[in-house]
Amino acid sequence: MTSHPAFEVKSIQTQPIEGQKTGTSGLRKKVKVFQSPNYLANWVQSLFNSLKDLKGKTLVLGGDGRYFNKEAIQICLKLAAGNKVGKVLVGHNGILSTPAVSCIIRKYKAYGGIILTASHNPGGPENDFGIKYNTDNGGPAPESVTNEIYKHTLNIKEYHLAQLPEIDLSKIASHRFGNDFEVEVIDSVKDYAEMVSSIFDFPLIRSFLEKSKFKILIDSLSGVTGAYTQHIFCQMLGAPANSVTNNTPLEDFGGHHPDPNLTYAHDLVKAMWTGEYDFGCASDGDGDRNMILGKKFFVNPSDSLAIIGANAQECIPYFSKGLKALARSMPTSAASDRVAKKLGVASYEVPTGWKFFGNLMEKYANEGTPQSVICGEESFGTGSDHIREKDGIWAMLAWLNIVAYKNKNSSTIISIEDICKDHWKSYGRNYFSRYDYEECESAGANELMNHLTSLQGSIVGKSFGDLGEISLADDFQYNDPVDGSVTKNQGLRFVFKDGSRFVFRLSGTGSSGATIRLYVEKYESSPDKLFNDPQDALKPLIQVALEVSKLQHYTGRTSPTVIT
Repeated sequence: MTSHPAFEVKSIQTQPIEGQKTGTSGLRKKVKVFQSPNYLANWVQSLFNSLKDLKGKTLVLGGDGRYFNKEAIQICLKLAAGNKVGKVLVGHNGILSTPAVSCIIRKYKAYGGIILTASHNPGGPENDFGIKYNTDNGGPAPESVTNEIYKHTLNIKEYHLAQLPEIDLSKIASHRFGNDFEVEVIDSVKDYAEMVSSIFDFPLIRSFLEKSKFKILIDSLSGVTGAYTQHIFCQMLGAPANSVTNNTPLEDFGGHHPDPNLTYAHDLVKAMWTGEYDFGCASDGDGDRNMILGKKFFVNPSDSLAIIGANAQECIPYFSKGLKALARSMPTSAASDRVAKKLGVASYEVPTGWKFFGNLMEKYANEGTPQSVICGEESFGTGSDHIREKDGIWAMLAWLNIVAYKNKNSSTIISIEDICKDHWKSYGRNYFSRYDYEECESAGANELMNHLTSLQGSIVGKSFGDLGEISLADDFQYNDPVDGSVTKNQGLRFVFKDGSRFVFRLSGTGSSGATIRLYVEKYESSPDKLFNDPQDALKPLIQVALEVSKLQHYTGRTSPTVIT
């Protein structure tokens, strides 16, 4: 441990800055906004002002390595010391994935954690930065906390800045300042790697990869999981070194848009469609999202959730005592509901935002049944109650564990595609697609949503050809069964009599403009219709959604930015 003298704390005068209300995943703005005078300091001080009994407590701090990460960490450390925090655990080189922060908070019983990330948004001087707070259970701060932070941003008059030297984040070491403050730079990977090795059957996966010719390719898109994939997949599981790519976290993600989908992970998609690899994965900037691919085959995130749920107890040691619940976000397809029904476990439909899953996880943990909940979102987020965040590497390992288990006694390789098709034969298929219209003019996006809202009273009972009648049109509202809270305005749903539906939402994860998301879903049980192209199967429903919404009229867009 390196000892430093005690420090002086200066109270710096400031005033409220507009636009500091956090969204579903923290506060996200352009880097230049965060670099502007007092912007970051105001928000962090408002966070500390909203927290009770902070003196002497331990916080976790790290980020996805994007531009301004290292500078922001130094500011946060000085504010933590100035507000009488006792200790801060900081990731080596300022790097910690969002799942790792949740893991570390829980393992060391920290008071909470600050995560510096804009998730899947682009990085670099001209792009995005973000910050969010996780509570002592390792999960995202609930609205009761974020609302308090926002209240303080509206009335802030000063922030308390300790006069500390720059902390060397390049060396794993402890730094003690006087008797009241300590910064410990920790291994970014160790605790998380130990956790996932206790969840999955690593000996089985390693043996399968060594004995078979099953080739994997893991693309970190130059995001934070690059710090983890080499150690976990290559060193611990024995995959060849070239099984991981773009595995150095870069401030601008190497020019990548670190969003693991078919559009932005194009290099991985291209490699998988050559037929050389059997299993491909991509993760996002902060490591909480995932995309799963087989050989020339895409696994829709809604199907991924359902298939993991259907196989978890049999294949994954962590769930050996059985599941208690499968939960999904409202826009996610109902494929997991069908699994829950067959397994005889509870199913939940919640608003978009992982914090809503956290309440359910706490419920089952408090009832004495931890290791029993799996959750997922169609936006490439999947995870379980091992932490309180979605977890990209967890999803990759879950699939590898399932593949390895199913191939234990097989003379030929059972592929990702085989597993998916066998699942559809058993459960039917929920055809699903999402259209993203990014960076739309906010005015036009709001007019579109107002138009759809105005239709809800008159469109029920109206027939649309072979699709039949719309039987339900509403704005999704969630009544939390755990804490009784009510969450409104979570997405405009238009549901047909046969369960087919389309949903419109405005996303809160962008830093500028508005992102309109259109979700379409149709269930099919006929054996001769299970293996069609989703865009073909959903075409009539998509056309109705676009016509009803008048999307082109309100936005000027003739095609989406991204199709999932």
